[in-house]
Amino acid sequence: GVQTCALPIWKTMLTPETLRGYIEAGLACDELDVSGDGHHFEARIVCKAFEGKRLIARHQMVYAVLGDRMRQEIHALSMKTLTPAEAAENRSSN
Repeated sequence: GVQTCALPIWKTMLTPETLRGYIEAGLACDELDVSGDGHHFEARIVCKAFEGKRLIARHQMVYAVLGDRMRQEIHALSMKTLTPAEAAENRSSN
């Protein structure tokens, strides 16, 4: 008989904790908060490496860390990318 290989059509659900781990593995974050429902995620990333970089460059750094996962596992990610100084300003203005 012909042997068929059954591939699961479901994907394991990505958790905020897993996504957090992916980001931490590639970026030295001072602070990192990730929330989400498995499809849409929000991340607040405070990182010294963002200093002197424009918003688009900061987002590109995060996308570079996530690589293929951005296409395969992560459907939507909204990011707030801050330097430690910006994060401190945000805290004091709240």
